[in-house]
Amino acid sequence: MAAIRALVVDDDDLSREMLAEVLARDGHVVDLAADGSEALRRLATAGDTAFDLVISDVQMARTSGFELLAAIGRAYPDIPVILVTAFADPRAAMDAVSRGAADYLTKPVDLAQLRATIARALERRDRRREHARLAGSSDVLDRRTLIGTSAAMIELYKQIAQVAPTNATIYIQGESGSGKELVARTIHERSQRATGPFVAVNCAALTESLLESELFGHEKGSFTGALTTRRGLFEVSDGGTLFLDEIGDVTAKLQAQLLRVLQEGQLRRVGGTQELTVDVRVITATNRDLAAEMAAGRMRADLFYRLSVVTLAVPPLRDRGDDLVALAKHFAARHALELGRANPELTDATLNALRGRGWPGNVRELENAMARAVAMCQHDVILPSDLPPVALASAGGAIDADWPTLEVLERRYIEKVLARVDHNKTAAAQVLGIDRRTLQRMGKE
Repeated sequence: MAAIRALVVDDDDLSREMLAEVLARDGHVVDLAADGSEALRRLATAGDTAFDLVISDVQMARTSGFELLAAIGRAYPDIPVILVTAFADPRAAMDAVSRGAADYLTKPVDLAQLRATIARALERRDRRREHARLAGSSDVLDRRTLIGTSAAMIELYKQIAQVAPTNATIYIQGESGSGKELVARTIHERSQRATGPFVAVNCAALTESLLESELFGHEKGSFTGALTTRRGLFEVSDGGTLFLDEIGDVTAKLQAQLLRVLQEGQLRRVGGTQELTVDVRVITATNRDLAAEMAAGRMRADLFYRLSVVTLAVPPLRDRGDDLVALAKHFAARHALELGRANPELTDATLNALRGRGWPGNVRELENAMARAVAMCQHDVILPSDLPPVALASAGGAIDADWPTLEVLERRYIEKVLARVDHNKTAAAQVLGIDRRTLQRMGKE
């Protein structure tokens, strides 16, 4: 690795000097700062291209590592930040990564791990620069990035961080369009199989015979039209990850075959006699309730338990707060880039219209809406009128479609809040900013 200039930030003198010595022995130029505030002053003085990397402690007496990370992300987004802490916490690690940290290491720092982490951080930075050079924005180009900082998404990030390094089978549950395949791809990219293939198939899109051939392959002449021998997706994804979307639509016959592969790691092609061994991590997803499918006899219990060693729930867009705004801006910028247009501005009225819709189609529906808006907008400004009519109808219908009285409007709002919190009156009272007795009285009225 070529020599770099690094800024080491730690309020513990010994830790700071030891880390600096290690980097200096590797031929790097090292500057030191005793806290986050001093680090920001050094960055401001040196300029945004002077440092290649920042390594910071998390717990410091003054500005914390997380505060420094946020400040660098805003002012110097091209500088990777590696956080170091004396307290090993996988949840904090995922939180750090979700906030933009290049990595999260624990003390005492393993030198080999540190060197590898620095190399990865700089490689990712160089890739981002290359994408930016080619298209103006690496963030816009990346179709496979989970976006959002809502509490629901932060919790999902933490769970992904915990399960990705394992080899456990994972079942992802979520509504259509909520991003289940993107979660599966993120797990793969954070796993030890990241260099292997990621293969996805929609089980609901194929008939039983076609899906069987697609998954397990077939031998030449095994059925009409089988003119050549074909490898199945289990073979193709050997050493990697196979994502089976809409697993709830798989027939009983295929369920038995899937169970055998999961239990024994072996399969036979359609029309074949040879046992083939595969090493594949299986991730499944569905918008159905598989436990209910099992109770109804449509899903094998032994397969269900094999598939759901770990279950992750992807939150619907309506439960993700202002992630909606971040996603809308991301999609608008990306589609503008694809059309060769400038990044459009979303007016406050447009954002309010977007917030007013429940988005039953989730992130996929929002992306389609923004693609349409980018195509329709003029002067690089997206107005409410550029959105699909269904989005406008939903946004305005809650209030001005029938001009309700204040009493009716109040009742509708209370009913909506109660439905959102599963009719938990204590929780509803907290959302409404009233006490539980007042809510009960209003309910009687």
